Amino acid sequence: MGFLTTSTMALQNIGAGNRDDAFYRYKMPKLITKIEGRGNGIKTNVVNMVDVAKALARHPAYTTKYFGCELGAQSKFDEKTGTSIVNGAHDTTKLAALLENFIKKYVQCYGCGNPETEVVITKTQLITLKCAACGYLSDVDMRDKLTTFILKNPPEQKKGGKKDRALRRAEKERLKEGEAADEQLKKLKREAAKKSKAGPDEKAAAAKKKQGSDDDEVSPSASQADEEETAGDEEDDVQWATDTSAEAAQRRIMEQLTTATSEMVILGNGVDKSEASPRAKTPKEAPTSAKPKLLKKSSSKKSEAEAEVKEPESPKAEEPSAREKLLSEFRQCLKKGMTPAQVAAVLEGNGEPKGEAMDAYFVALFEGCGKGLHKEIQKKKAYLEAAVQDERSQKELMRAIEAFCGELPANASKEIALLLKVLYDEEILEEEHILAWHDAGKGSAGNGSKGAAVRKSAQPFVDWLRSAEAESEEEEDDE
Repeated sequence: MGFLTTSTMALQNIGAGNRDDAFYRYKMPKLITKIEGRGNGIKTNVVNMVDVAKALARHPAYTTKYFGCELGAQSKFDEKTGTSIVNGAHDTTKLAALLENFIKKYVQCYGCGNPETEVVITKTQLITLKCAACGYLSDVDMRDKLTTFILKNPPEQKKGGKKDRALRRAEKERLKEGEAADEQLKKLKREAAKKSKAGPDEKAAAAKKKQGSDDDEVSPSASQADEEETAGDEEDDVQWATDTSAEAAQRRIMEQLTTATSEMVILGNGVDKSEASPRAKTPKEAPTSAKPKLLKKSSSKKSEAEAEVKEPESPKAEEPSAREKLLSEFRQCLKKGMTPAQVAAVLEGNGEPKGEAMDAYFVALFEGCGKGLHKEIQKKKAYLEAAVQDERSQKELMRAIEAFCGELPANASKEIALLLKVLYDEEILEEEHILAWHDAGKGSAGNGSKGAAVRKSAQPFVDWLRSAEAESEEEEDDE
């Protein structure tokens, strides 16, 4: 019997509930066992335990120990040879059923059922499963026998692979530059195709259209013609009438001629001098005005206009600041349910300075959050990932975090180190930018006393980063 490889083994879906799903992408090899020995020395060898455990992203010692705990038998996994042994004769079907129980307890997310989880041991010695798909933290039942073995043999921590992170970041930038270049090339091709298709008739029509637009600029607009027509209508509404009585005629003569000349004209017309002379009358009898008496009927339009003019003007409301406008804009985007890429496009497209825009963007996403801020960041990480694409945006995000966390209450100060850990694990913020931000506050007060307090709260995470960096450098020197 030859050795079996993963490529020749039959694959099945991870989890019994996904057995009939033909398009399920999480698969593992079917369990293969072999009974060896006889008498008291009989034992069951799980031939492909390493491949099965690798598909489940768990250490083979965990699955081997689980079989031993559930069967009440001694079990052992040899690290050097990769051999998994369980004492006693056990058939494949029974071990496969136990493996399904192991998957439900220690592999699948309790929230979404996804098997892409990571075993995390908390400071209080509790075991949780962190889901990479939904971010849910599943609490493992600590009464299970295997939990003691896991606590004594914790999973290997992922080392901060700076090289891998840099390669992934460079790959993302290369893909983005390639897409931009392809889009620009397509645009140039479309423009060239349009120019080649445009014939002489179309060019003449475009020239004619341009000439027509110039004529429109010279000719009076329709609004001006409407204003002149309206003015004419208002003048027609006003009616003028002249008083033709003898007293009115006398007053008009007195206005236009001197006193001596007016007396001669009046006497020549047979009018009594005593009646014509204004001096013969008492002040009470003298006319109040020498102007012709006019009767004027005002139109309703004019009276309404005068009433509107007399009304007091309402005070103008104060215009919102640039930051308030940005906050309102991002709130509307989130309220409409826009995708992270669409909201990030709004962030890039506004005309405000990038730092102020990033500050408003962060506040709009997490305003009102205090305790539990790192959990909210985990939920909305897609919005931050879409907005942070280069080194400059990472620095601006750090400044926005400092300003936001500076306003947090004292009981939420622990959130700063936790949220930085989340952003670091999700590769939104890189180690060098976090350390550079923290070191920048040593020589100055940063954002005042609040900035110093934020950096002090972030100190535990910064110390952890520096120790991990030192360990990786020592390993490189040993190699």
